[in-house]
Amino acid sequence: MYRRSAAAAVLLAAALTLTACGSDAKPDAAGAAKPKGPASSAVPDPADSQPANAPAAKPTGPVLPDAKLTPVTGSFTDKEKKYLSGRVPEKMDPAAVLQTGQEACQRVARTAKHDKDAAIGSLIAGEIPAAKDAIPALCPEQQPVLAAAQTGFPDGTKTSPAKGTYRALTQSTSCVWQAKGADGGVLASSPMTQPAGAKITAEIPAGTAEFVSTGCYAWLPS
Repeated sequence: MYRRSAAAAVLLAAALTLTACGSDAKPDAAGAAKPKGPASSAVPDPADSQPANAPAAKPTGPVLPDAKLTPVTGSFTDKEKKYLSGRVPEKMDPAAVLQTGQEACQRVARTAKHDKDAAIGSLIAGEIPAAKDAIPALCPEQQPVLAAAQTGFPDGTKTSPAKGTYRALTQSTSCVWQAKGADGGVLASSPMTQPAGAKITAEIPAGTAEFVSTGCYAWLPS
């Protein structure tokens, strides 16, 4: 009897230990659904992340006068000074603002080299906020990417879109869309099923008041 009781106690203790260990597990936040970019995009580079303290494209408060746009060491080129003019908040190192613009150029160039659609999509989706101003001033060779991005629009709601055929810059089967008229009626919508890996297009008819999409990342005229 004693042996059976002792064995039972050991088994109970082991079960409690396993339960306690299991209770420490936390939900995996990475499992949450997120919009997907182009299927052919490269694995994100950690260096691509925007700095948490990255300045806005154009400060709303006081800025450093052009005469004070000087680095701690060395000097800025005329091109760099032109980019920095009116863009550096007071009490901020102009070199840090310049670095944000340069890193935006590097990210666009690196992405475009691998997948031009991915670079265009990242600009449309606003993932590289400094690029819109940085490209014309610091890396004009990326102007074609910026020009293409300016013809598209991001996932979400687009009011009064131009009639035409558009393609989603993703191959995610979770991409769904609707074209709605002024009365809220559905004029066109995505198919019920989407084959994996298929190109996703949307035909926006004339008279569309709102084009609403989810999980489609960004759209470009086809």
